[in-house]
Formats: sequence, structure tokens, C-alpha cells
Amino acid sequence: MTDLKRILLVEDDPHDVELTFACLAEYNLADEVAVAKDGEEALDYLYRRGKFAGIANRNPSVVLLDLKLPKVGGLEVLRQVKTDETLKMVPVVILTSSQEDRDMVEGYRLGTNAYVVKPVDFNKFVAAIKCIVTFWAVVNEPPPSSIHRRN
Repeated sequence: MTDLKRILLVEDDPHDVELTFACLAEYNLADEVAVAKDGEEALDYLYRRGKFAGIANRNPSVVLLDLKLPKVGGLEVLRQVKTDETLKMVPVVILTSSQEDRDMVEGYRLGTNAYVVKPVDFNKFVAAIKCIVTFWAVVNEPPPSSIHRRN
């Protein structure tokens, strides 16, 4: 039986959130999409704190992570995820407008699974989201320990 396709989108730009949702809905690529508008909210979601305290005790199939975020930056979110035993197996795809080499190098050093520069063109953006999510949330089979957290 296939597990629920749950995606965590960490994005502070409402336009990019809307485009991503439109793409996911058009291609039926996710059963559930949670949106965190900043890095602090992303960590609250992943650690089931605050308003996310009651969510199901399962990790997302993939985290789509922007880098330039309010409160806690994307690289810090990535660092915390990849150093946590219950989260480190969760695929994290950096989806950012940053083409800076230092961001890319640091992202890979911290353990990102992929680094994708957001295309400006709508059709290219939709194609990128479709490819990313099709692989990480539909095709990829995560190890069981990344699906269920220990209590």
C-alpha cells in the first residue's frame, strides 16, 4: 500500500506558493501539502510544535525549501533537519532563486538532496515542480524510518 504523499512547502512568496499548488493540483502529485511561510514555522511543523502539535506522526515525503526566509533561514532549517536522527532521511530539495555558488555549496555540504534554481518563466517553473515532486513524492521509495517517527 502506498503511503500518503505529504509535501512540506517552505516558501514565503505567496505567488510561488500559488504556482506550486496549481501545479501539484493539475498533475495530482500530492495528497497533502503543508505550507510554512518561514523557517521557524517549518521547524514547528517538522517537530510538531505549536499549531502543528496535533498533526499525524509522520514525516513528509519531501520538503521543498526556499533559502531566503524570514525568522530562520533555509540553510539553518536544512542543518537542523539533516542533523536530527528522526528527520535526516527526509528528502530536502532546495527550491530557490539564489544562484550564488556559496549557497549551493553550503546546501550540499549540509545534506540537501537537490538544489533547484526557480525558473522565472511560468511554464518552466511548473515543469520543474512537476519533475521534483514526481520523483521525490511519487517515484522515490523512502526508507521506513523516514516515514514514521519514533515516539
